[in-house]
Amino acid sequence: MVDLHTQYEHIKADIDRGIQEVIDSTAFVKGPKVNEFREHLESYTGAKHVIPVGNGTDALQIALMALGLRPGDEVITPTFTFIATAEVVALLGLTPVVVDVDWDTMNISTEAIERAITPKTKAIVPVHLFGQCADMEAIMRIARKHNLYVVEDACQAIGAVYTFSDGSKQQAGTIGNIGCTSFFPSKNLGCYGDGGAIFTNDDDLAAKMQAIANHGMVVRYHHDMIGVNSRLDSIQAAILDAKLPHLDEYIANRQRAAAYYDNAFSGNPHIIVPGRNTHSTHVYHQYTLRIINADRNRLKELLAEKNIPAMIYYPVPLHLQKAYNDPRYKQGDFPVAERLADCVLSLPMHTELDNEQLAYITSSVLDCINRL
Repeated sequence: MVDLHTQYEHIKADIDRGIQEVIDSTAFVKGPKVNEFREHLESYTGAKHVIPVGNGTDALQIALMALGLRPGDEVITPTFTFIATAEVVALLGLTPVVVDVDWDTMNISTEAIERAITPKTKAIVPVHLFGQCADMEAIMRIARKHNLYVVEDACQAIGAVYTFSDGSKQQAGTIGNIGCTSFFPSKNLGCYGDGGAIFTNDDDLAAKMQAIANHGMVVRYHHDMIGVNSRLDSIQAAILDAKLPHLDEYIANRQRAAAYYDNAFSGNPHIIVPGRNTHSTHVYHQYTLRIINADRNRLKELLAEKNIPAMIYYPVPLHLQKAYNDPRYKQGDFPVAERLADCVLSLPMHTELDNEQLAYITSSVLDCINRL
C-alpha cells in the first residue's frame, strides 16, 4: 500500500544526516531538532502554534482535555472513521455522538451535525477523511451559531487546502479552534515511528496544551493541571524535518496517481471513484473506491492473487463497534456510513507509484471486476 523504502532512498542523505546530528548531540528528548521542526511546520501550515506530541491519538486527547469539558458533555463526530476519534472522547468520560456522512466525499454530513445538536453538545470533531477537508465553512458557521468548539481531525489530510466562499484559504487543521495530525509512517508526512502534532491560533489554548502534554507542568515539578506524557522525540523530528520540504511534491505525486486511477475507472458501472469537496484540495492519503453491484470482498481477494494490496477503510462504522455499543444507535440508523462500510476499497497510494505500476493495478482491477 505504501513504498516507504523507495521514498527513503530518494532523500537518504538528508534523513541520515538528521538522525546522525541527533545521535551526536545526544539530545534525544526535547532537543533542538524538535523546535526546528515545529518552527518549520508553523511556517508551512500558517498555524500560529504547533505543539509536537507522541501520536495523533494523543493530539486528539490533549485537544479535548484543553477545552475544559466535563463528563457527560457531548461531542459530535462521524460514525465512518478510524476509532481514535471516538476513543479519546470516551476515555475522557465525554459522550460521543456519532452522525452520518456524505456519500460523495465520505466526510461528516453538516445536515447531520445540525440534527444531532442538543443542550449538552459542546464540541464537533470533523474528520478530514482520506485526504480532503470536510465542509469547514458550514461547520464553523454551525459552531458559531451554537457556541461550540471545533477540533479538526486532520490526521489524514496534512497539506490539504480549504477555500472559503470569500476566496480566503487555510490549511487543514488550522481552521477550527484546534487541529490535530498524525505522523504515522504511512501518512503523507510520516516519521519512522509514532508522532503527531496539534495546531491552534489561540495563545491560551496553545499554552494549556503544551502544559498538558508535559504532565500538566509549566514550571518544572509544579503541576498546575492534570496532564499526560506525550512528546515527539528528536530523531522523529529530524526525519520529519527532512521530509517536510518534499511534502508538496509528495502531494502532487499522489494527485497524479489519483488522476490516473480516475481516468482508468471512469465509466465503469461497478466503480465509483472518490468524490470531491469542491472547496478543498485532496491530498489522497487513501484512494478509496466504492464498488457497487459487485462483490467487493471477492475483488479484494482476486487482487491479492495478483500481488496487489487493497484495504477496507473501514469495515465497521463506530456505532456498530462492540466497544461503543450504545442503546441510542442500531443498525440502519446511519445508512450512508453502513453502505460505505460494505463497498469501499482502497488501492495502493503513495509517492513512488509510477505509470507501469499504475497500469498494472488499474488493468488488474478492471479484469478482476469483469470476472465477478
